[in-house]
Amino acid sequence: MRTCVPLRVRNIGGKSGLGVAMAAQCSGLVRRTFPAIAFSLRTSSRLLCTATKQKNNGQNLEDDSSQHEQKTDSTSTEKTLTEEKVRLEEQLKETLEKYKRALADTENLRRRSQKLVEEAKLYGIQGFCKDLLEVADILEKATASVPKEEIKEENPHLKNLYEGLVMTEVQIQKVFKKHGLLKLDPVGTKFDPYEHEALFHTPVEGKEPGTIALVTKVGYKLHGRTLRPALVGVVKEP
Repeated sequence: MRTCVPLRVRNIGGKSGLGVAMAAQCSGLVRRTFPAIAFSLRTSSRLLCTATKQKNNGQNLEDDSSQHEQKTDSTSTEKTLTEEKVRLEEQLKETLEKYKRALADTENLRRRSQKLVEEAKLYGIQGFCKDLLEVADILEKATASVPKEEIKEENPHLKNLYEGLVMTEVQIQKVFKKHGLLKLDPVGTKFDPYEHEALFHTPVEGKEPGTIALVTKVGYKLHGRTLRPALVGVVKEP
């Protein structure tokens, strides 16, 4: 900025004239300098506004970038959590299936074990029963071999022996029945391969084919299971 300097002027009116001239000079200088200052201020203002806008734009870009990154991170996290959820659900489903199968296997094993225990209780004596069947067969043959006409009061020894054998046979059949062992004497019934064993086939008048005409050896069943099939002769068509 320029400064006002004293000018040599005509001495008009003494010191007053000198002051007026200096004032005029300074006023002109100010008028010439003010537009430059105003222009400089306007330029500075525009630059300041531009810088402010650029700063604001930069901040907005940074905010947008930060929001985009946050959104991307959030999306990636949600995707990861979704995948983890699906994996855990599949794992849970698989574990539940294995648990159900294990329960079913355990229940089946329990039932089989219980059935085996029950069968052991029921059929554990079948070996002993088979041995006793031979004794029952001998008693039956002994009583059948005694002639009925010889059983008289005149022959008390034979009569007592026969009655003792009959009572023993009856008692042993009661014991068999008590333990689930039943006698099979299937004369006149249909042949059943699960309960009977055919020794021969023969035509018999008045008998239906397929029925049992003769029993050579009685059979036995233990709790509904055939322990020994009856040995029979089956009627066939003539």
